[in-house]
Amino acid sequence: MSLKTSNLAFKVRVDEQIHNDIMRKAIVMAQERIGTNRQKMVDELGHWEEWRDSAKQIRNHVLANLDAYLYQLSEKVTENGGKVFFAETAEQATEYIRKVALEKNAKKIVKSKSMVTEEIGMNHVLEAEGIQVVETDLGEYILQVAGDKPSHIVVPAIHKDRYQIRKVLHEKLGYDGPETPEAMTLFIRQKIRQDFLEADIGISGCNFAVPETGSICLVTNEGNLRLATTVPKTHIAVMGMERIAPTFEEVDVLITMLARSAVGAKLTGYNTWLTGPRVEGETDGPEEFHLVIVDNGRSKILQSEFQEVLRCIRCGACLNTCPAYRQIGGHGYGSIYPGPIGSVISPLLGGYEEFKELPYACSLCTACNSVCPVKIPLAQLILKHREHIAQNGMTPTAERLSIFGFNFANSHPNLWKVGVNIGAKVAGKLIKNGKAPVQIGALAEWTKARDLPQAEGQSFREWFNNRGDK
Repeated sequence: MSLKTSNLAFKVRVDEQIHNDIMRKAIVMAQERIGTNRQKMVDELGHWEEWRDSAKQIRNHVLANLDAYLYQLSEKVTENGGKVFFAETAEQATEYIRKVALEKNAKKIVKSKSMVTEEIGMNHVLEAEGIQVVETDLGEYILQVAGDKPSHIVVPAIHKDRYQIRKVLHEKLGYDGPETPEAMTLFIRQKIRQDFLEADIGISGCNFAVPETGSICLVTNEGNLRLATTVPKTHIAVMGMERIAPTFEEVDVLITMLARSAVGAKLTGYNTWLTGPRVEGETDGPEEFHLVIVDNGRSKILQSEFQEVLRCIRCGACLNTCPAYRQIGGHGYGSIYPGPIGSVISPLLGGYEEFKELPYACSLCTACNSVCPVKIPLAQLILKHREHIAQNGMTPTAERLSIFGFNFANSHPNLWKVGVNIGAKVAGKLIKNGKAPVQIGALAEWTKARDLPQAEGQSFREWFNNRGDK
């Protein structure tokens, strides 16, 4: 898997998801539940806006000093006995991981949930070498078995209900138990446990790296990550280059915001800090540790007007409040980064050619701005994307001509007056039952789910000027 998750056209994807009743029901329930729990945690913590300001300042400080912190992190990890690789591209990152796996003669790899490994398409590269990669996060494991793709940054299988999951487990793994979450989780746990014991390498992401000590911070709600990073002899952590918190003091602030914003909890189930490979006297942990630091376009973003998006701590709060995401789900975006954050970052990482529609999957309601724990102005960044798309001529030709004609008429009062008078009369005769006789282009799309008002055959100006005659 890579950044792009579908080859279907945007409108086709959206139409499919709008008619996916199970997905839409599941997301409505999740948004309402998480939203309610989040608000309880926000109220309980108190001074929420001050916490947001503090988190924003921390992330801005990191971005302003990123080169120095990456250097410090690299030095500390090396000092602790680990190995560091800076990957400018996704290909360089996967090639390094592939080489490590081949050097270790790895046959099986266990992996915890990681967005950046999805972004670089790591699994496909390793599987092409005949290496089995086992997702050990419960949601990711279900999707891997189903041959499906994640649809949420934090809750990857949010689009499936328990009956669909049971069907997948039955058809793919021979599960014959009930559809209760407890029974299905136990079944999967028993399956994965042996994989942990047999794995040659464990791979994880990195929520935050701490340059002060060379540690990586990993936040999960399941115990799978600790098994993946301690049982195999080799541990590879993959991190986006911006995922840094200078010291543990800053980590404390960011984790406080992350857990509350992501799932409405004070803390996640497991907060793990790892500092290099096992040293003499320690009873567990890997014998070898690799940290792969991924750029993959982030340096360009850092130098651009979209820099603020790099503050993101991948909490998914913007998805949990977004009305567009509620209707089309994660798969509607066609990217591993869906929702408002995906509408901003996917075109930056994957290019407008692949993701130019995503900035339009937004009503600009600014709900995402209000919940972002690091105060990313997502709605404004989405609007900037639209400006770039329009300025670079990537909008449909018919749309550009329509806007040109509208602007031209609007700047010539006499032409505008004639146009609206004629238009009102034509509309009055042609619009029937809320629909225009010709359904083409943007008009057809706009009226698909709404009716046009029945025109009375006169413009507003005509009505206004004649109102005294009645």
